[in-house]
Formats: sequence, structure tokens, C-alpha cells
Amino acid sequence: MPIRLGLVVWIAAVIMATMTAAQESVLRRLDTADQSRGWEAVGRLDMGLSSFCTGVLVAPDLVLTAAHCLFDRTTGARIPAPDMRFLAGWRNGRAAAYRDVRLAVAHRDFAYAGGARLDRVAADLALLELDRPIRSAQIAPFGTDAAPVTGDRVAVVSYAQDRAEAPSLQEVCHVLDRTQGLVVVSCEVGFGSSGAPIFAVRDGVARVLSVVSSRADYGGRAVALGTPVEAPLRVLRASLAAERAANGRSAKVLRP
Repeated sequence: MPIRLGLVVWIAAVIMATMTAAQESVLRRLDTADQSRGWEAVGRLDMGLSSFCTGVLVAPDLVLTAAHCLFDRTTGARIPAPDMRFLAGWRNGRAAAYRDVRLAVAHRDFAYAGGARLDRVAADLALLELDRPIRSAQIAPFGTDAAPVTGDRVAVVSYAQDRAEAPSLQEVCHVLDRTQGLVVVSCEVGFGSSGAPIFAVRDGVARVLSVVSSRADYGGRAVALGTPVEAPLRVLRASLAAERAANGRSAKVLRP
């Protein structure tokens, strides 16, 4: 679940933000198959018995989300990977695919403890390996792209506490600032939106630029803070490979 950041994000492009606000689309719930088409690789990520985040498929067996989603927000303990489940394209009681999680790694620079620091947000990424790949023409993993720049038009697909049964799409929101390794966007998010992909759509192709970490407030306006993904994803893939190798070595030791 997202974490409330008790801070005010001061943004240099305040004038530009005011101008773009009128051009932004509203959050639209994707209730039908036609409305959801093309977004099925975004899913709800159930974490244990009582919480969820949003995740996005970036390979047939890999889901990208926010690192803080891997932790129990009450105890601070890591949630075991077998207690996580990815529901691709979850909509009104059904998913396009159901997968359990085999392995989960957080970015090496992420520390769950320490409160609402901006440096924590900048490393708030995790990569999950599914127990089986999702191979379906209907559910195509998204590629990634370089971090956006101030003024870029972006989109977000997310679940949230008050809209947990279907994804919602905001087709047009904007990058308000890049600061301290994170992205500040005008996209509308809520509890449960952590891990939601922020997309650039160019020539009809959507690519993941950033992942929602949390909400913040600046000057009385709600904004979302996101973590750029392209370079950190390479780090996460290496960490996941190391974790996979370590688990393989352990299995060999335990085998009779």
C-alpha cells in the first residue's frame, strides 16, 4: 500500500503545472474487455492477506512494482514471496492470468525504515519472478524507456483502495519536475497505486518510464512521486539472477 509522505514538494515549474492541469484527462475505470485491451499486462499484486499494490509485466515471468510493497506496513517485516500473487488484468472478479511469485528482490539501495525521505523514493523498485511465465497474445509485457523530462505527457494505469476491482487509466497527465533521482507527476493515485506503471505512449506504443512510489503534496495539490526504471531495472535483474543462483545452490546442498 502506498505511504503518505508528510512533505511539501517544491517544484520549479509551477507555472507550467498550472497550464497543463487544464489539459489533463480524468481517471477512467476500465470495466470492459474493450476498455482494458492493451493494458492486460498491468495487474493487481496481492501481498499477503490484507494488502495489495499494482504491478506491471516487463517480461513473461517478471513483474515490476514498488519496493516498499514487499514489506508489511504494520510490522516492517518482509512479506514472503510465496504469499504474493499477481493477477494480470484483474477486472470485476476475474484475471486474464493468475500467477504466484517465486522470488522477489528490492533495489539494493532501498531501505524500508527511515521515514519519508526522497532518497528512499528514488530507489523504491522491486522485481518479482513468477512461478510460471505468462505466455499469451492477449497479455504482452511492456518495454521500458528512459526517464521522462519535465513537461512530458504521460499516462498511468493503477488500482487503488477505492477501485480495487478494476484498473483505472489516466490517459493524460504530465511530468512536473525531475528532482533528486525521482519524477514528480500530476497523475492521480491512491492507496494501492504503489507500483503502478507510468507510461509514455509514442506512435501507439506504451513503454514504462517510471513506477509510482507514493503520493505527496505541493502547495495544496496532490502529486505522485515516481521512480525511473530503465537503469535500476538492470540492477534488479542482476540481483534476481544472484538470488536465483543462491537458491539453486541451497537446493543442491539440501538434496539427499
